[in-house]
Amino acid sequence: MTVDRRQFLLASAASAVALPAAAHAAPVRLIAKTRMAAPDWAVMQRRLLARNAAACEAFYAKYVDARGWLKVFARWGANDGPDDAAEATNDWLVLHALGGSDRILTLAQRFWEGHLKQYAAARTMDVPIARQGMYHREFPVQMDWQHNSEGLTSFNVMGLSIPRDPRLLARTMRYADFYTGRDPTVQNYDPERRIIRSVMNGSRGPMLRRATPLDWAGDPFEAGERFHMEHGETTYQQTLDHYNEYGDVIGDNPLNLQATTLGLNAYALGGGERYRRWALDYLDAWVERARANNDILPSHIGLDGSVGARWWHGVYGWGFSPIVPQTGKREDRNRVPRAITAFFNGTVLTGDLSYVELWRRQNMRINEAGRQRDGKFEAPTMYGAQGWYGWKPGPYRNNGFEIWYFTQDPKDRAAAGEHPWISFLEGRNPGYPITAMQADLDRVAAREKAQADDPTTPGTRLADWPLDITPASVTSLIQLMTGGLHIARPPWSPTSPNQGGVPLHCRLRYFDVEKRRAGVPQDVAALVHALGDASAEVTLVNLGKAPRTMVVQGGAWAEHRIESVTLDGIETRIGRPDFALRLEPGCGARLKLAMRRFANRPTLAFPWSR
Repeated sequence: MTVDRRQFLLASAASAVALPAAAHAAPVRLIAKTRMAAPDWAVMQRRLLARNAAACEAFYAKYVDARGWLKVFARWGANDGPDDAAEATNDWLVLHALGGSDRILTLAQRFWEGHLKQYAAARTMDVPIARQGMYHREFPVQMDWQHNSEGLTSFNVMGLSIPRDPRLLARTMRYADFYTGRDPTVQNYDPERRIIRSVMNGSRGPMLRRATPLDWAGDPFEAGERFHMEHGETTYQQTLDHYNEYGDVIGDNPLNLQATTLGLNAYALGGGERYRRWALDYLDAWVERARANNDILPSHIGLDGSVGARWWHGVYGWGFSPIVPQTGKREDRNRVPRAITAFFNGTVLTGDLSYVELWRRQNMRINEAGRQRDGKFEAPTMYGAQGWYGWKPGPYRNNGFEIWYFTQDPKDRAAAGEHPWISFLEGRNPGYPITAMQADLDRVAAREKAQADDPTTPGTRLADWPLDITPASVTSLIQLMTGGLHIARPPWSPTSPNQGGVPLHCRLRYFDVEKRRAGVPQDVAALVHALGDASAEVTLVNLGKAPRTMVVQGGAWAEHRIESVTLDGIETRIGRPDFALRLEPGCGARLKLAMRRFANRPTLAFPWSR
């Protein structure tokens, strides 16, 4: 299914944030009154929600102080700077939006406010840009978008739970306007050439000089002595040397496209059409550049807006293979494939799947450059002055699952590869729900133990240390409850992007009508069994002794229209993005949904507020 983006552009600004008229009608209300013995998966799902919440509360008590400040040695740097601190509560807000406790939402919000103050107060001595604070106007002063997006991992999903919070809207608009050209104090964006002018950018503007290792590594500190280094360096000099080849930052880079998530959120929260138009204008510029570059997204755009002959150069580009100081060997660090998540924003904003089609074509071109070696096919992953390099066995499949997930096109299925979740959705792995949730329960337990065994103190702990201890484990919940993608760090599959700051992409969301909040009601569990281009199947069950009323919504953003629902063999016409369902005590049902994906403009407003 494809909707022409240009059809959407014809809509007036006045109606930009409104859904189609059908969405404003009273929701259809269905009733599930057939008794259902408590499924094992449902019992485990409720247990996992509760266990996650308890573990997060314990983490907060140990690693966050009364001000909401993270108990770490605060410093500037790409390895262990503000973005890592901001990630301490990764997935907590998603956990709440799925149905986790309200306490988790409270703690996550308290931490976000606290860390903003903590890093506004933290200052560098040597790094010029951060001498007046590592945050300015509640945003990093100047860093690349691999790290900026990681630091926004929690912020970018806040709207799932608190879409009417005025502070959230104000911040989202402010952050977005650092990149739309609207804020005259920040010159990150050139609207004429449709470029973000540097790899290093933020609330104090772009870096328009060659970056130094100091800019990236931060002030001198006792690396490898007082502090454990997650990236393997044993001295501060090695930390500096890690960034010896990170100077080529002037001009645009695909990672900057992650800024469009701010535009998507600002629009979906009600900030106005201009945020949508900016995100699309910027995305479309990159679509044009890829088309002109034999379907390969270039990794460097000059300040004049041109691609140039060396389309592959720049920090994190196709030809970026710097030396690792600990080994003296070069390591391939092409981060261009991570930019795919920004193009998902384009599809959500327009309904147009051509934004994902770009990546299918790019993968095809890379595989066309493949070769036979010793009778086996291998594909490149890098490109430089010498041509393609970074050869890996088999076809190039980066982002293959995500491409198929969005297109639902059978011709993309092979590139998605095999995964237990896919097998479950295709009816070939019925035991996956229990296996997957048990894995997440085990992960929570392992992180609780790591927390208990943690030998560090606030004075010997860098901001990246708690990342491997923060306990929220939601991959199985996102997959099974919503039929959604958990794009995060680390990636959920070998071919998926390792990317922070990605909003939730899912087929279904749920809301508790009685408590007026996001997530399944108390005692309710959900299992998405199957997904198709125009269909989904989900079982919803009430394990409790009281009736529960919920709203089932198509997509994280109400972007999918639910055409009809079949319950107990009876098909009911819906024709809107959501419907209400009353689950009687101890009752459940397997629902078959006919859907039109990406039929509606995105909104984060709760169903009863639209």
